[in-house]
Amino acid sequence: MQKISLFLGLFLMSFLVWAQEFPMDYTFGEKYNDRYKYSNLLTIAEDGTGGTILVRAYYTGLILRPKGYVIEHYNKEMQLLSEYNYKFKGPEFVDGYLKNGQLYLLFLEYNIEEGTYEYWAHRSPLDPFSFTREKLVSFPSDPVSNPLDKNYYNRNFNSGFTTTVLFSEDKNGFVISTHYKKGKNNRHDIFLFTASLKRVLYQDFSDEVEEKNYAFERMAVSNDMSNVYIIGKAYFKKKRFTALERKFQYELIQLNAQGIKTQNFDTPGKYSESLTPILNQGNLICIGFYADRKDNRYNGLAYFKLDPVSLAVKNRKYNPFSEQFMMDKFGQEYDKEVKNLVFKNVAVTPDNSILFNAEEYFVTNSVQANSSGGRLRVERFHHNDIVSAKLDEEGNMVWARNINKSEVTQGDGDYASYSAFTKDGNTYFFISTAADNPQVLNKERIIFKQGLSRNRNVFVIQLNKEGQMSYEKIIDSKEARLPLKVSNPLKDETNGKMLFYAKRGNKKQLVNVAIQ
Repeated sequence: MQKISLFLGLFLMSFLVWAQEFPMDYTFGEKYNDRYKYSNLLTIAEDGTGGTILVRAYYTGLILRPKGYVIEHYNKEMQLLSEYNYKFKGPEFVDGYLKNGQLYLLFLEYNIEEGTYEYWAHRSPLDPFSFTREKLVSFPSDPVSNPLDKNYYNRNFNSGFTTTVLFSEDKNGFVISTHYKKGKNNRHDIFLFTASLKRVLYQDFSDEVEEKNYAFERMAVSNDMSNVYIIGKAYFKKKRFTALERKFQYELIQLNAQGIKTQNFDTPGKYSESLTPILNQGNLICIGFYADRKDNRYNGLAYFKLDPVSLAVKNRKYNPFSEQFMMDKFGQEYDKEVKNLVFKNVAVTPDNSILFNAEEYFVTNSVQANSSGGRLRVERFHHNDIVSAKLDEEGNMVWARNINKSEVTQGDGDYASYSAFTKDGNTYFFISTAADNPQVLNKERIIFKQGLSRNRNVFVIQLNKEGQMSYEKIIDSKEARLPLKVSNPLKDETNGKMLFYAKRGNKKQLVNVAIQ
């Protein structure tokens, strides 16, 4: 095991100053052989004793197909304790989590004999692994293509059956939404479960979908599980729209034993986008972006403080993007548009300021020739600029910054994108790139490009309390021979640590990064 403490700066004169404000330690775990060459990391969680549980889906065959799930258990020294092959295939994996010493895996499967879609939870203790199954929800429907398909910018409600699962931030509860539409039958049901699989709430949402279809995106739930707040796009059923006209509005839905309440946020000239709900000290806050026209561009950040009982809006703020933000993103090209921003995470500081992070994300399609002379449709996922902003307790923008980066992937997105960590009012963004250094254009405007090497460096970009930007390469590709799945770490906010899973081919290891 190798442990290295880094205090780095760009120049010798700035070494000591940089070390005081940007100190990081990283530790490599042992490298292990891995017989599952092709896999995707699905879940990473703390085991309750300082160790870690990882769940991966693995693929084998000449044409790669999912064959099962490998579960790895590491101790706090990042030593591999056990590995379990859960040979289960067929149903679609939804999510996994660890609660009270039990590992839960949630699946959606189609029962051909019954003609129903069914949600099943597979539960097992950690030592030894032994899974039992429990059916949560069943809904009659013909089989459809991609019932769990998620598209940030458009949704297809004409396929018959669509469904969504949303988890609270702490994984203490989750919502299952099922929507079936065929002929005159238009039914929408919403269920709330605790992490231990107890159903605590059910609502028939069918009356609400007579005029609009809902694509739910995020949720928050009260500590006593009596109220659940869901943010989603409400798509109007109007038949015709202009090419640039917005077909939806964002709405907040409150569900409890008394019934359903909804609240929308749009006003003339202000249209909400990519909102997320936050419950903090008895307050219900929704934060995201807004546009001043019914098109796909963004003009700034929106903040709404609501009464958690009545959903009445008590405070509404629209903060246009600052000159600094536009300079970060476009330089002197002021006629460019901000668009395709997707919420990533949010943190509330001890003084009730809000640190909000998003990413420029979109999907492109193309057709290219394959080896046999045919045509193949290729889907590419673009993970571009990082957007970060700080709002004060009243929703006023303190600062907003844009970090330029360009990444595109056709497969496992865990190596692309980024992860963010907040400590002492500072936000740290971890990115993995084959580029040796970012391109510095002027002052703090920097651009990270994907690079061509298969080895990757790990950079950290810091935004301090004042929004000032600095960056450093904390792990060099010569040391990190295995690329980190940088967008899917295990965060230990209490102790200021990030645990990353690194893998290439038949080798794997854990990497721990500590922020002092």
